[in-house]
Amino acid sequence: MLGARTSEQDDLEEFDMEIPAASTPIVCDMTTATDTEKERLAEYRRLFAQALAGKERTDEGIRFRFRVQPGVEAWVRDLAAREKACCAFYTYTVAVERDEVLWDCAVPDDDMARAILDEFYALPDLLAASPDVGMDNLRERFARHGLAVITDPAGPVHTVQPTDRHDVPPTGADARLTRRIAAGSSTARRR
Repeated sequence: MLGARTSEQDDLEEFDMEIPAASTPIVCDMTTATDTEKERLAEYRRLFAQALAGKERTDEGIRFRFRVQPGVEAWVRDLAAREKACCAFYTYTVAVERDEVLWDCAVPDDDMARAILDEFYALPDLLAASPDVGMDNLRERFARHGLAVITDPAGPVHTVQPTDRHDVPPTGADARLTRRIAAGSSTARRR
């Protein structure tokens, strides 16, 4: 993961926040990925826990800020390149400014894409709130946005489609996670 640069990483560096057209399919295709969904989620958990310095919304989307530490820039570039390879509707740029690695993410002007970006923005808090967060939790969170994640039975290809479910309150483990995240946010605001 932290070894030689890949052609995907080189392609990512040339990407200048050209946001894909709204007609770009909202699909995550991991059929050529070298990792699984579970492994990718675990990698995000490790990266956020080890190096995340903050996050913020930008004019174009969102930004994750990571502390510059040995291997972090290469790790972020590698992960961003793998995400771009499976989710063509996302745009990613990675840059180093002063003492931070900045990972900017943007999506087309599409309600489904923006809802997915919002969940990506929430991912560090969600993963920090519980070691048990998995893809089922994320699917439930998407459902609360009125989105269904449709998995192709032939492989790890996921298409997001609107459903008639909107603002569905969280249940089960996701309800507990939502309460933990909210409690953490209110604690942070009081400091």
